[in-house]
Amino acid sequence: MARFQDLPIRRKLMTMILVTSGVVLVLTCAAFIGYELLTFRRAAVRQLATLGEIIATESTGAVAFDNQRDATEILAALKAERQIVAACLYDLNGRIFARYPAESPDRAFPPGPLADGHRFVDGHLVGFTPVVQVKGNQRFGTLYLSSDMSAMNERLQLYAGIAALVVLLASLVAYALSRTFQRQISQPILELADTARAISTRGDYSVRAHKRGEDELGVLTDAFNHMLTQIQEQNELLEKRVRERTAELESANNELEAFCSSAAHDLRTPLRTITGFADVLLDPRANMPSPEAQRYIRMIRDGSGQMSTLIDDLLAFSRLGRQALSRQTVDLNQLCREIFADLDPERRGRRVDLRLHHLPAADGDPALLRVAFVNLLSNALKYSRPRETAVIEVGVTIAAPGPTPVYFVRDNGVGFDMRDAGKLFGVFQRLHHAHEFEGTGVGLATVRRIIDRHGGRIWAESSPSQGATFYFSLSP
Repeated sequence: MARFQDLPIRRKLMTMILVTSGVVLVLTCAAFIGYELLTFRRAAVRQLATLGEIIATESTGAVAFDNQRDATEILAALKAERQIVAACLYDLNGRIFARYPAESPDRAFPPGPLADGHRFVDGHLVGFTPVVQVKGNQRFGTLYLSSDMSAMNERLQLYAGIAALVVLLASLVAYALSRTFQRQISQPILELADTARAISTRGDYSVRAHKRGEDELGVLTDAFNHMLTQIQEQNELLEKRVRERTAELESANNELEAFCSSAAHDLRTPLRTITGFADVLLDPRANMPSPEAQRYIRMIRDGSGQMSTLIDDLLAFSRLGRQALSRQTVDLNQLCREIFADLDPERRGRRVDLRLHHLPAADGDPALLRVAFVNLLSNALKYSRPRETAVIEVGVTIAAPGPTPVYFVRDNGVGFDMRDAGKLFGVFQRLHHAHEFEGTGVGLATVRRIIDRHGGRIWAESSPSQGATFYFSLSP
């Protein structure tokens, strides 16, 4: 059963109205019945007291002269009083002198007179009235009367039936009125709720709540609509600014990409020329220059080749932001095995221990994830080159806040100082000299951009000469 605070406001108002009216009616009927009960009891006591005084006065002579026959006839007159079920006269010694009905046994009456007065006993009103001399204070005996209170019970049942009928009819009337009047309160609130629901589900701030009056709900409706107007105006202004900024960024990206393509084309032409002349000079068929000149020529050719590689990496890096994601389920275990096989030239002649743990499937772009793992595994192979046996471990753990898997690539290479960790994922940021380890400084920046495109994050842990571990997660 739903809790009261979870019920719709319309049902709450109707319930409150019906319960309040019902409680008021029940209390009113209870007070009326209680008053009637008290009034009836007092009337019954007065009636019995009056009747007792009359019978006691009439019985004075019969009791005084020990005339049992006359006393019995006097009591027999009580048959006109339907509520009187028993009566008797006691003499001064407390013995029963006369009784009504005459055939009643002694056990039908108290064994002796009690204190004068009236009391309610076992659903009966009983009274003891002194039989005294009309003129004087001489007491001759006591009159006992017992009145049946069934009439009171019948009246109470009648009142209870009338009260139940009144409560039922009043509840029906209250229900009909509450259905009519509660709409004046609940309908504006329900319309506000529907408006708020439309905004939250559809994001449509153009809707407005209908105002139905000038009361507090009308003021609330005006304030709500005014707030919606302000939000709509701010959203339109924000959307306009976003469109302008997006257009500016797209224009800037197009210009940058055009510049990169143009620069790459312009740079490649002289590089190809330099490389071509270097190859001509190093051709065995040509007149061989001196060994020193040959070393310089090889340096020129290697430098131009490195610059060509850097240009290719920069172009690939610039295109990452514009490449659309094609998400699908990727088997990372198979992906890592294929990449490790492709990296065979980098581990040829070396002892490499690859520890590939079972990796759960990932939801992402297969091509981009391949680029990320290629860079991470290639880095692990490169920076573990000084080790006699390179140990590269690929596995998964669970992030502390929840069940999101965190993948890692760990090596036993030269590592780095964590104070330089902020430079790891920047373009052209290198933590080792070029003569120690080759590279362009774009690989980890590329990995970070790929992880960002997947809504994840990447970080690293390391210490000098103790290897490095790169962690990354992907959004589910």
